[in-house]
Amino acid sequence: MNVKWGLLSTAAINDAILRGAAESAAVEAIAVASRDEERARNYAREHGIERSYGSYEALLADSDVEAVYISLPNRLHVEWTLKALDAGKHVLVEKPFSRHADQVEEAFDQADAAGLVLSEGFMWRHHPQTSRLIELISSGAIGRVRAVRTAFAFDLAVERGTGDTRFDPALDGGALMDVGCYCISGLRLVGGEPQRARGEHTVGPSGVDVVFAAALAFPDGVLGHFDCAFVGPRRAALEVVGDDAVIFVPSPFTPTTPAIELRRPDAEPEAIPVEDANAYRLELENVGAAIRGEAPLLLGRDDAIAQARTIEALYQSAETAAPTSDRSTA
Repeated sequence: MNVKWGLLSTAAINDAILRGAAESAAVEAIAVASRDEERARNYAREHGIERSYGSYEALLADSDVEAVYISLPNRLHVEWTLKALDAGKHVLVEKPFSRHADQVEEAFDQADAAGLVLSEGFMWRHHPQTSRLIELISSGAIGRVRAVRTAFAFDLAVERGTGDTRFDPALDGGALMDVGCYCISGLRLVGGEPQRARGEHTVGPSGVDVVFAAALAFPDGVLGHFDCAFVGPRRAALEVVGDDAVIFVPSPFTPTTPAIELRRPDAEPEAIPVEDANAYRLELENVGAAIRGEAPLLLGRDDAIAQARTIEALYQSAETAAPTSDRSTA
């Protein structure tokens, strides 16, 4: 039986979610809400959604809506997750959940107490490319992992304009929150939970970080580093360096054209076959299966809290010009 979803906002990312939903018999988007009733009505008409609401509270009061997808600005994620849980709804909240680990923990405490499913929306983790990456590492294809590097950047002002909410410090904007969170997710997937973190940032005119670079130390001597930005050309990469070889993923976080290269010394790069799939569909189906008790949740409490702790530690490091201790990221 399919899960009936409501969309809390009319954000641009909803288009990707709706395309994923359209591919699945297990997902049905039945409602959308905006703070503007006419905007919600027009959005519903354009996207073939049967119900529209002029407030988020009205959507949460709809008894037919079982789960909500929250794509509001970052600062509002926790607030509306808590309200949705209080209304008895399961929640998929778009990344990043929060830069404050205690807020994420509070949300999961509430979800657990109510028997509701809560997940942070890192769709790339659901893609077959990511599964194949982990299989390669686990199989020993590159030997012992020594280092991990990630990057994700684009020129936000050129692509979206300076009025984009991601430039607003009051809404928890910034490059680390928007694209750096993917980099952290990638490093943590390979390295585990960081024991130390050092961050440096460049703050732009609006008051948010437009460039952020960081180094992280993981268990077993694995080192990680990343850079992310709202300025400069669009680019992304994930590289895992082992004793024997290197895995390179040219488009790890938005895998529209999945590809993995295995690079061995003195040999041509080997293209590793990767199945393609809509990661948003897989994300929605995983959350839906967890709601129905049919499968475990891929990204639940532990991952979301650890992600927020790392973001929190990196901001602390960048703002104090000092590396965090083990306690900051434990």
